[in-house]
Amino acid sequence: MIPIKDDNPHFLTPYVTVTIIVLNVAAWFVLQGAGQGEPFFVSLCELGLIPSEWLGTSTPGARVPLGDGVYCILEGQAPRFTVLSSMFLHGGWLHLLGNLWFLWIFGNNVEDSMGHLRFVVFYVLSGLAAAALQIATDPSSSVPMVGASGAISGVMGAYIVLYPRVGVHLLVPIFIFITTVRVPAFMMLGYWLVLQLLGGMFTVTPGGGVAFWAHVGGFVAGMVMIPFFKNEAYLERHPYYGWGPRASARRSRRRGG
Repeated sequence: MIPIKDDNPHFLTPYVTVTIIVLNVAAWFVLQGAGQGEPFFVSLCELGLIPSEWLGTSTPGARVPLGDGVYCILEGQAPRFTVLSSMFLHGGWLHLLGNLWFLWIFGNNVEDSMGHLRFVVFYVLSGLAAAALQIATDPSSSVPMVGASGAISGVMGAYIVLYPRVGVHLLVPIFIFITTVRVPAFMMLGYWLVLQLLGGMFTVTPGGGVAFWAHVGGFVAGMVMIPFFKNEAYLERHPYYGWGPRASARRSRRRGG
């Protein structure tokens, strides 16, 4: 299932969401060579988050295969900034486009709920929480972890708390046909979270593949943090805020607005 749009209006121009998208695209082309050749592999090794190296428990000089006969040479202790730089790197075109598409669908409304500066802090903290859980579940991993999906998962966790009943339109393939369905956000995002939990519990390739626990960590962090970041004055104008029908409109009427 691929979300193609939601029915949620936004009122602030999503400057931060757009800026994050631009920074990720710029990193992909400038730092990662659009996924080609030496710049791509160097970016993974030097700017990606390698749990064992970040914790200082890796063996200096150990070689980590990345494919095509290319290796990361571990140095024993990674720079601390890789926990942030890794949030702007990706492992391929589909990885990049999928992440940024989810950010565009859900990010503008979450930014709309708290304002621009708070959203910057919220996004970064979500990414840090995602990295922390992934490291905690596999601290010995020597595979570079890259991607914005942990931070974006935090955005999705905030979205399910703020706008659980807003309609999300999904592209759904059924055998050889493709159709669209409209479901409440809590169903779509809840289903996505269950898939991440199952993927994390039953993954058969420790240290590689999809960072399921980063997704779970970011999502839960977003749910927990959003009460401290949201701005009720901004949310009053949202027709889909909360669980009740037109909850914001009812609150305005009670105040005589």
